[in-house]
Amino acid sequence: MRKQSMKPPVRLPESRGLYDPANEHDSCGVGFIAHIKGKRSRQIVDDADRMLQHMEHRGGCGCEDNTGDGAGMLTALPYELIEKIAKEELGQELPDRGLYGSGVFFMPTDPTERAHCREIVDRIINEQGQKLIGWRELPVDADAADVGPTARRAMPHFDQVVIAAGDGLDQEAFERHLFVIRKWASHQIRVESNLSQKLMFYICSLSTKVIIWKGMLRSMQVIPLFKDLQDPDYKTHLAMVHSRFSTNTFPSWDRAQPCRFMAHNGEINTLRGNANWMFARQGVMKSDLWGEDIRKLCPVIEPDCSDSGNFDNALEMLYHSGRTLQEAVMMMIPEAWQNHHSMPEDKRAFYEYHSALQEPWDGPASVSFTDGHYIGAVLDRNGLRPSRYYVTHDDRVIMASEVGVVQVDPEQVKSKGRLQPGKMFLVDFEQGRIIADDELKTSVATKRPYKTWIQNQAIHLNDLPEKKSPAHYDSNELLKRMQAFGYTTETLQFMLMPMLREKRDPIGSMGNDAALACLSDKPRLPYDYFKQLFAQVTNPPVDSIREEVIMSLECFIGPEGNLLEATEEQCHRLCIPHPILTNEEVAAIKAIDHRGWKSKTIDITYPRSEGDAGLQPAIDRICAEATQAIHDGYSLVVLSDRAVSRERVPVSSLLVTGAVHHALVKQELRTRIGIVLESGEAREVHNFCLLTGYGADAVNPYLAFEALRQARVDGLLEEEFSDEKIVPAFRKAVAKGIKKVMGKMGISTLASYKGAQIFEAVGLAPEIIEKCFVGTASRISGVGFDVIAEEGIRRHEIGYPTRTDNALSTLPNDGQFHWRKEGEAHAWNPHTIAQVQVAARTGSRDAYRQFAETVNTDAHRRCFLRGLLQFKTGRTPVPIEEVEPARDIVKRFCTGAMSYGSISAEAHETLAVAMNVLEAKSNTGEGGEDPERFKWYGRPEGEHEEMIDTLEKLDPEKAKAQINQYSKRSYIKQVASGRFGVTSWYLTNADELQIKIAQGAKPGEGGELPGHKVNKIIAATRHSTPGVGLISPPPHHDIYSIEDLSQLIFDLKNSNPSAAVSVKLVSEVGVGTIAAGVAKGHADKILISGTDGGTGASPLTSIKFAGLPWELGIAETHQTLVMNDLRSRVRLETDGQLKTGRDVVIAALLGAEEYGFATAPLITMGCIMMRKCHLNTCP
Repeated sequence: MRKQSMKPPVRLPESRGLYDPANEHDSCGVGFIAHIKGKRSRQIVDDADRMLQHMEHRGGCGCEDNTGDGAGMLTALPYELIEKIAKEELGQELPDRGLYGSGVFFMPTDPTERAHCREIVDRIINEQGQKLIGWRELPVDADAADVGPTARRAMPHFDQVVIAAGDGLDQEAFERHLFVIRKWASHQIRVESNLSQKLMFYICSLSTKVIIWKGMLRSMQVIPLFKDLQDPDYKTHLAMVHSRFSTNTFPSWDRAQPCRFMAHNGEINTLRGNANWMFARQGVMKSDLWGEDIRKLCPVIEPDCSDSGNFDNALEMLYHSGRTLQEAVMMMIPEAWQNHHSMPEDKRAFYEYHSALQEPWDGPASVSFTDGHYIGAVLDRNGLRPSRYYVTHDDRVIMASEVGVVQVDPEQVKSKGRLQPGKMFLVDFEQGRIIADDELKTSVATKRPYKTWIQNQAIHLNDLPEKKSPAHYDSNELLKRMQAFGYTTETLQFMLMPMLREKRDPIGSMGNDAALACLSDKPRLPYDYFKQLFAQVTNPPVDSIREEVIMSLECFIGPEGNLLEATEEQCHRLCIPHPILTNEEVAAIKAIDHRGWKSKTIDITYPRSEGDAGLQPAIDRICAEATQAIHDGYSLVVLSDRAVSRERVPVSSLLVTGAVHHALVKQELRTRIGIVLESGEAREVHNFCLLTGYGADAVNPYLAFEALRQARVDGLLEEEFSDEKIVPAFRKAVAKGIKKVMGKMGISTLASYKGAQIFEAVGLAPEIIEKCFVGTASRISGVGFDVIAEEGIRRHEIGYPTRTDNALSTLPNDGQFHWRKEGEAHAWNPHTIAQVQVAARTGSRDAYRQFAETVNTDAHRRCFLRGLLQFKTGRTPVPIEEVEPARDIVKRFCTGAMSYGSISAEAHETLAVAMNVLEAKSNTGEGGEDPERFKWYGRPEGEHEEMIDTLEKLDPEKAKAQINQYSKRSYIKQVASGRFGVTSWYLTNADELQIKIAQGAKPGEGGELPGHKVNKIIAATRHSTPGVGLISPPPHHDIYSIEDLSQLIFDLKNSNPSAAVSVKLVSEVGVGTIAAGVAKGHADKILISGTDGGTGASPLTSIKFAGLPWELGIAETHQTLVMNDLRSRVRLETDGQLKTGRDVVIAALLGAEEYGFATAPLITMGCIMMRKCHLNTCP
């Protein structure tokens, strides 16, 4: 039987297995060249071609050398060439320039479907009152361009259309008609038609000013493919180029760039929220420029687009609706203005005004943009993408991702520089000059009296009349409420009180081995089913500590105006400086009757008598009341569960928030009202992030405030925490925590994070996702409304028991953080710890089998996804002689990256010695390694006897070699963001160099070593200062994109050519596509770490709620690499609570070839899991 090769599909495939095309990412090279005076020439095209080819390394190449990820060129409309073509090929004389437009169309290859598409476009042109000049088949030469097989299989047919303006239209009015034609034709064909090749139809551009040539190409293939670009008559005054590095190798001609107005190097981290909000705003969009045609422009955000394409969708809508291109870009990518106190007032007022209209499109970005009249570029507020420019004496301007892309005689250089964070560079061809950032933004900001408008219209919390907050609960009633809302002793001990004392998210250690919420037999809050997503490789996380100046929690809430207008009334909104409201603030909001604003309080409890069946009708009722509140003219709704009592059960604030938000988005009503929560349930940073991420504008955690006040009364808190200090301290801690979670995903503003849904659900049924969390990934189904309702009633029963003699006098302790006998299941518990230590110390196979049986049949089944898997039986056994021997299997084992400092020198060296004896791989972690350990040591007599005995059982020959010497040198040397201990000597003494992008217990954050653990020896090893705490930055400051990672891999291979280079990622939805990009960056190995791995110090929020189990990550990575034909390029490793042979076999079946162990070896050496590593008080 002939083996069939796996050929990539002809476009992005549908979701399959754990692969989802929605998770694709890309990073790129971008640049432009233009004549400042607007002089048209052939030379601009030739220079742009050279620029594009010199950015070849910024593009990606997958399984074929001649199939690229995408490349393209945007130029001014080549009037001379088009006029020649119209006369010679179409037999038409064209009207004046500006009154005809043209564009490149990707069309179906099927002639019948292509003809049908032409008919639809022709009809729409006629309906819009414009004149079709003619269609032309574009001359292309795929052979001359050496277009690869994969790209050819997906290659569309290429057409060009020429359209003349209808009577009485000027150029700008005609441009708007062309925009309607393009949007309406795309919608009718790509969305509504039944054509089998409908997604091949794509309009690259349709304009009187610019034209775009692009495709699934490598940089050097663009000009050879499109013959028109080779014509000597092709002249332009500008050219913008783009070279794409995608995380996939699936064919995607339409996702190549430039887009219609811009080329983007970066990533939009807030895309889902931006898209949802834009959809909701369509309900109030109107403009005299569009009239009834505005409905043809919806949806503004088109499906089947990349994040760059969606950004372009929003940008062109703002531009065609009357704003200048630079003004629209300033709205979408604002500077970090909130904490920039020296910013000119007019500019600050511009940004503040527009923050009331829409949220930023946040993420690392270098965006070049043009409409033919202007060309420019802007950097995001963090400046996390490079953009450098040259201006020459012959009036050329060259800007690109890097220098050297176009050869310029140094004598010709007039000036040069680089874009700064948030700054804009603009060329005005009409004026024939470069407009500096200050002049440009001053001009835009002073065009309207934004400062006066803000002063007149913005409402602030302190403007509202003061209202007295409800009286404090007595201790008995407070206890009942805390029990009913799921509070435990751990909630106070490990979360709330440490937040006050430390004024930050509390720190923990040793990872999370407790049961997943969907596997737990304890009632779990809905928040526990969600895992935070984070940035890795394709975009960097933001360092919320060192870069606090760019972070902001301030938001406008309440009804929005019409995004397409700029009038004073647009900023008539309520400014909330902090998402956590005090009791007094929420009381003022509930009673608001101020300048036309009023609020409606909606009870989010339901009768206990309705039982489990009462939950869904309650959610429906709440959504209906919120919708009615909009029609009744309310500006805000307050969703309150204060009515909880013996007879009334609270609906989870998270379910209610998500359901109301999505119900209003679906009806295009969400921007007409603000959602405020008065919640007894919300109390932790993760809770507030979820509520904000699913649409809450502000939250009042009244029960958390009451609980902390009572803790002070009960003597659990120090006297310094008076009632006046508790709330500010709590809010400060929450603010730091929220910023850190936002920073993990590379998001700087809460306005962008709101509604962005940057989470994955683990174990929630589709019925819940579809009603409350639309668009959220939930690849493992499970808990439905019935279970959520039942668990809510079980919690309520604890606080308000049916039989009063069952009432508890204290909060329960469910052992979420520390094991308790009657609490939550933990994989590491006194039984498993004792069993593995006995097995290790005695060398007893029976003791190990008892440990393995306990772990495999009980602990893992109750805690981890792999516990749900069963091996298939009844298959023909493989002869034992063909099975890899144990002495070789152990060579695949690695220790986790535990740094010296997080664990002691004795523990660190013991692991290295043991792994070297086994010829396995120990890992330094990110703390460096003492050069003394690079030597071989003589084995002192009497030491390591048990180890040699064990080795003799595996391999007698190897044991003989190890009798007299051993090594403490770690096989794997880690290179992390802090670069602690990284020297040339360190790098050359490695067999494998590992780039740590993220860590399972705290993805999106840097490693943390408290100052009291940094002694002189540790400081010397790390090249730091004794006693000073060490926190690695969340991002590598030389890795801001997939190309940067590729560069670091290249550099490390040059520093030690004999060492393999691995990249450590953390499991999350979409990690497979990230891994595909890493494989294309020439890594030798990829490690997929699980969320439940250990740590020496990490915020508890991260330990519990960031990242996903390794089972999902390694399976998705393997599947995606196979689909991309990249699997043979790399080895895969996984880690995270691996303990037994069964774990290793399951990991192997899911795709792993190497296996990491960290917590298990520590426990084997004597760790008893006190979880005090961060305090340095381990017994």
